[in-house]
Amino acid sequence: MRILFLADGRSPTTLRYLASVRELGHEIHLISSYPCEEPADIESFSILPIAFSNFASSRSGAASRSVPTGAALPAQRSGGGIRSALVRQFRDVFLSFRYRLAPLSLPLSGRRFAAIARRIDPDLIHALRVPFEGMTAAYAPKRYPLAASIWGNDLTFHAGGSSGMRALTFRTMARLNGLAADTRRDIRLAQSFGFAERKPSLVVPGNGGIDIPRMILASEADAAILRRIPPDREILINPRGFRPGSVRNDTFFRSVPIVARQFPNLLFVCPAMTDQPEARNFVRELNIERNVLLLPPLAQADLWALFRRALMTISVSQHDGTPNSLLEAMTVGCFPIAGDIESLREWITPGVNGLLVDPNSPEELANAILSAMYNEGLRTRGVELNRALIRERAEISRVQTEIEVFYQSLVD
Repeated sequence: MRILFLADGRSPTTLRYLASVRELGHEIHLISSYPCEEPADIESFSILPIAFSNFASSRSGAASRSVPTGAALPAQRSGGGIRSALVRQFRDVFLSFRYRLAPLSLPLSGRRFAAIARRIDPDLIHALRVPFEGMTAAYAPKRYPLAASIWGNDLTFHAGGSSGMRALTFRTMARLNGLAADTRRDIRLAQSFGFAERKPSLVVPGNGGIDIPRMILASEADAAILRRIPPDREILINPRGFRPGSVRNDTFFRSVPIVARQFPNLLFVCPAMTDQPEARNFVRELNIERNVLLLPPLAQADLWALFRRALMTISVSQHDGTPNSLLEAMTVGCFPIAGDIESLREWITPGVNGLLVDPNSPEELANAILSAMYNEGLRTRGVELNRALIRERAEISRVQTEIEVFYQSLVD
């Protein structure tokens, strides 16, 4: 099957999903919505910046790094570094700007995408995200079956960003022939935006599944990043960097001094935050320099090694799907604490295999961390339950089978 993907080609999640589909024997064509290097082992590649994505952060070499979509990497060139710094400083302003003006630019992007699609003549088009990839792919000729994946906060946050975003979300859901998501909640929400219940849908991890033996083996390697961790410190990890409108890092940082009063030797490790002014400001203002280690974006294996070394992973979201970092942490035995939202209750039963907290409450988060620190039995049982859950619902061969059935239903 010839499949044309429209996706953020910098994203590790995109690259892992494409690799998973390629293993099924399909012919992969990628149009990247962000400037990036051409991935390996694909049939064709082109770049189509959409919704002002060429002004967003530069992430050269993202294939080898674990970086949340929308977070910034230090750019390779000075101009990119200045641009990335401006995006970080004015993140909320830029997001509002995209919500209001990007919908006006999409018809042109959509026509350009449609022209590329006609040239490739795929059996199937798959947009890996609704804003703005799915919205752009919806302009493709209707003779091509179209699927989209919902990632994270596509419907709970971005769809309500402006009247234009809402209208485009409805338009996209009506055009789709099939819909994939990493949480059952999003399939239900999509139906409220006009996705017909009779159409095929799929609920699987957005990264195409987890190669469990490979991940565990990589996490056990002697990663260089571990040498930056003092051997006498127990660590907790906040793995996802800054995600506007989703991850509540203000709640996270304000919980740290509460926890540190009882466990002064704990070290909170924070990848993808070294160059974030917000993170540095929180550390300085809260006087928690001894308890927080801000790191740059990490290679995937380094992140897995930190998960294996850490007692807990902490990601307090108010809008989210199923974070890939959550599944990875669960795979290698890291106990999860997350925001108490519907999508995460599909994976975490509070007090059984993890803890969920009010994303607005640093005190509740601190109490959850302290509870888990004092209750080693909870952590041990949770780790074993999570490993079984990953084998059951996220193991790569199982996920690939479900993807193949979904694709065939769309083409047939």
